[in-house]
Amino acid sequence: MGIIVGVSGQYYLALVAYSLIPWGIVGLALGACCEQRQGLYAGALYGFCLCVAFMIAGYNGSASLLSRFPFFILIGAFGAVCGAALAAVGYFLRLTYSRRGRST
Repeated sequence: MGIIVGVSGQYYLALVAYSLIPWGIVGLALGACCEQRQGLYAGALYGFCLCVAFMIAGYNGSASLLSRFPFFILIGAFGAVCGAALAAVGYFLRLTYSRRGRST
């Protein structure tokens, strides 16, 4: 899912900061659909794949892609942290709203 969203990000990049909204929604949905630990792993993998795929798909520099790959991995690590955070928020939102429904 991260690769698909990351590669498709090149097509709606003109939206600037608003292009982060679909990425965030998918991260929240991952957390809401999974259990806590699995959601964190899925979110981290999603964020990593999204960032690396986005960087590779949009690269058009003169230097070889392999020479830029360590930087892409570093950006992917940041994406993994963000993806895990989004998944955690999605998990806790699911818990919050599922408890409200049971109490009424």
